[in-house]
Amino acid sequence: MPSSPSLATRALLTIGLMAGFYALALGLAAGLLFVPYADLRHTHSLHLKLDLFCLIGAGTILWSIVPRLDRFLPPGPSLSPQQQPRLFQKLTEVARATGEEMPAEVYLTPEVNAWVAQRGGVMGFGSRRVMGLGLPLLQLLRVTQLQAVLTHEFGHYYGGDTRLGPWIYKTRAAIGRTLRNLSERSSLLHRPFLWYGNLSLRITHGVSRQQEYAADALAARTVGSRPLAEALQTIHGAAAAYDSYVEHEVAPLLGRGYRPPLAEGFARFVLVPQFAAAIAQVTARALAEGKADPSDTHPPLRERVAALERLPDGAAPEGDPCAFTLLDAPSELEARMLSMLTGKNATALRPVKWEETGERIYLPEWRRLIQPHTATLFGIAPGALPELAKAPTEFGGKLVLAGQLPPPEELPNRAVAVLGAALAVALDAHGWILRTGPGEPIRFARDQVSIEPFRVVSQLADGQLDATAWQQQCAAWGIAELDLGALATSDHSTEAHLTRD
Repeated sequence: MPSSPSLATRALLTIGLMAGFYALALGLAAGLLFVPYADLRHTHSLHLKLDLFCLIGAGTILWSIVPRLDRFLPPGPSLSPQQQPRLFQKLTEVARATGEEMPAEVYLTPEVNAWVAQRGGVMGFGSRRVMGLGLPLLQLLRVTQLQAVLTHEFGHYYGGDTRLGPWIYKTRAAIGRTLRNLSERSSLLHRPFLWYGNLSLRITHGVSRQQEYAADALAARTVGSRPLAEALQTIHGAAAAYDSYVEHEVAPLLGRGYRPPLAEGFARFVLVPQFAAAIAQVTARALAEGKADPSDTHPPLRERVAALERLPDGAAPEGDPCAFTLLDAPSELEARMLSMLTGKNATALRPVKWEETGERIYLPEWRRLIQPHTATLFGIAPGALPELAKAPTEFGGKLVLAGQLPPPEELPNRAVAVLGAALAVALDAHGWILRTGPGEPIRFARDQVSIEPFRVVSQLADGQLDATAWQQQCAAWGIAELDLGALATSDHSTEAHLTRD
């Protein structure tokens, strides 16, 4: 495991890079300002285009490098010892074990990650320690694994990384502003800053990777290498799936006015076989093929786990509980976090369990979708679906709303949606039980048999499901003669919702 440079060495390097950048910026700005000055003094005239170029370029550089006040925006709801005594007890234990002060502020964040920083003030002066703890992270890790992750984060305090962070952050921000502003005015002036920015990033990212190794080593010596290695692998794989979970499972429910349990849903999502397999594949590839990249602030997972294998193993206690149990009133925390993220009052959203989404949300939507088309659906039985699905454009043309026919390219999708919804409603009316959950397909179950209505119609449409095989299944399950139109008008309570995406 590479050793991290001393704090003094890193401080000198940070100051040197900052000084080099400002020397480059001020020197170039001074040179640009000198051009019109020399022009006026020696020729007693101005070359308007050249002098204007120099003045604008110098002004852009000087404005870009002025330090800005660090305005820290809370990334989620703040946590306090009074509200979360068990979590803060664990944080206090880690602080004592590492000999470090507690962060001034702790926030719950919507990410599969934990982090620490020194934020606020100007150039690090007047800053304070802050920590972010990901809500989904707490649901995925055991308490000992979380303790190892927290010790790693306190390792950044221990190593002085966060004290230098504001200086590095400000230098990067100034370089970024300069590059962004100059790119709009001059590619010529842009080039030296692009070169220096790449050099600075390459050097500081290399130091950052060494700091990660040092923080890993502290966590391994304090808690154990095995809990940390397990946590790192869990985080790596789950992080790749989180965006998909939010986009395809959570966002549609929020848009309908419902608030499902976020952390619980993600814990279930990553266990769905297809996603669990994808996560395992991502993690296995990272462990087998991960390579260091100069642009990365963290070492590859493969190298971090290999380095940890040479450190004290450690072990979790018997019956190590889920880290999520350290939180009090998690539903309230989730509502507060959603309110901050969406800018809306999340408490106005109706709480819903994942098991209830089918009955409370989707079935009413499907009934609403097919209600205008009951006359078209009358007399159609599940056994006739292959013929209709094979000609979705023709059937879609019969699904006219308010006298308006959708564009031809939308007809097949409308046909599949209406037929799938009609089959779903018919199965529900016939006593089949609707099953769904985060990441799981919509299906109806009875007597050890499971039917995915929308998948069935899609497979019939593209030929993946044989018509004869489907008709034989319908006969065996006793649904061959169900009238989709008649069952669509069955007496069921409905709620007005948009159709499912």
